[in-house]
Amino acid sequence: LALNPWDVVLCVSGTVISCENAIVVVVIFYSPAFRAPMFLLIGSLATADLLAGLGLILRFAFVYFSPSEAVSLVTVGLLVTSFTASVSSLLTITIDRYLSLYNALTYYSERTVTRTYIMLVLTWGASICYGLLPVAGWNCLKAPSTCSIVKPLTKNHLVILSASFFTVFAAMLQLYVRICRVVCRHAHQIALQRHFLAGSHYVTTRKGIATLAVVLGAFAACWLPFAVYCLLGDASSPALYTYATLLPAAYNSLINPVIYAFRNQEIQKVLWTVCCGCFSPTLPFRSRSPTDV
Repeated sequence: LALNPWDVVLCVSGTVISCENAIVVVVIFYSPAFRAPMFLLIGSLATADLLAGLGLILRFAFVYFSPSEAVSLVTVGLLVTSFTASVSSLLTITIDRYLSLYNALTYYSERTVTRTYIMLVLTWGASICYGLLPVAGWNCLKAPSTCSIVKPLTKNHLVILSASFFTVFAAMLQLYVRICRVVCRHAHQIALQRHFLAGSHYVTTRKGIATLAVVLGAFAACWLPFAVYCLLGDASSPALYTYATLLPAAYNSLINPVIYAFRNQEIQKVLWTVCCGCFSPTLPFRSRSPTDV
């Protein structure tokens, strides 16, 4: 096959995505301090994004060096599983953030740990089921007319995935609106109790809303173009449009560690310790709330 520059870009992006998220996975799963539910959810997100990066690399390797229908189904199934788990993990993190504010008094309890494991099981169970569909026979290899913009996925399969994305996006949007309301109310109450000036309350509220807008805006900017094109395009659509919308979706796995992991002070301390030993032992480890992550 002639080398497609878009495939090269996706492969290089997959390599960067894999390396970046591998750092997060190693830090979280091999550090005893990171056993809180919020870090488990971030670890789930990083694992999903790590698999997505590996899927992009394997797809490039098998397409150009060992092409076969069976391998194509496996790699596409891996990508569907990992990207679905990534999007679903973002929803679980949003739910965890909301519950940490709405049920602040009971958040640090055994019930929260149980709920976290249930969300993880549901997230990965549904993602694996979605990924196994092409391998189990729901593909367009024997019926090219049913192919979608992403071969060998069928049009109906991609419609279901897109509908699931819009459902997740709507749920996240609703939860973040509620989070904004809770943050504004809490900031106002703190300002009244501590006799802050109105300007301080305004600055605090604006920073909180701006952070939530960046989180949701990055997610929408990366995934909405591809989700919409999955509904509008078909097998006859130009491949250029598929690559142009798929690449930003893949980049969501690149920016997730920056938004959800590297901004956390505890993770930063561990990274500084590993990289250059700049961590000061006098700085106490403080388990932050999910809204700070």
